[in-house]
Amino acid sequence: MLVILSAGTAPGLALLSYFYLKDQYEKETFKTVLKTFLYGVCLVLPIMFLQYILQVEQVLNGPFAQAFLQASLLEEFVKWFFLLYIIYPHVDFDEPYDGIIFGAGISLGFATLENIFYLVANGVEHAFTRAMLPVSSHALFGVIMGYYIGKAKFSHSHKRVFIFSALIVPVILHGVYDYILLTLKLWIYWILPFMGFLWWLALKKAKKARDHSVVHTSKLFSRKETG
Repeated sequence: MLVILSAGTAPGLALLSYFYLKDQYEKETFKTVLKTFLYGVCLVLPIMFLQYILQVEQVLNGPFAQAFLQASLLEEFVKWFFLLYIIYPHVDFDEPYDGIIFGAGISLGFATLENIFYLVANGVEHAFTRAMLPVSSHALFGVIMGYYIGKAKFSHSHKRVFIFSALIVPVILHGVYDYILLTLKLWIYWILPFMGFLWWLALKKAKKARDHSVVHTSKLFSRKETG
């Protein structure tokens, strides 16, 4: 069991550490990042229960509905809701790049417990594949969501557009990811380039968020100096 717990938690913690250490300026307290991670953990059971009810009642039939509604929309909406209404107003959310950290945190909390459940049910031999695909993809969806949440908080215009984008872009990407796995027999030939695209997009957004943080921090210093 210890091996499964270690294999299940290591990828999520490693990815969260990666994006956390990329913050070049005022790093958030470990306590706040941990809380965000735990919020994601707490979301797993309620979402799994709702998905189970939808499957039993056959509310959403067909691979498209399962990929884009039952999995993608439900999971990303709940993460987006917590990120927007609990993390967004937090005092530690004080620069654009923080959205990346908190978005990755809540997504990786969710992915980590989900990963542990999967390894318990199917065996630790799946740990590497799980780390490379589901855990990594959740992290990247969270980074992209967090980018737009950070843009919304620190932009003076188009806030609603950025908040909407924080939901709809991860939903579309997550839906495409699940649809590939559900419908294509040779899914490996499609999912690998798609994961490459996700990494490129997420890292591009993370770099933009760091650049926005540079501008934001410079403005704050200028105001302090002139004040």
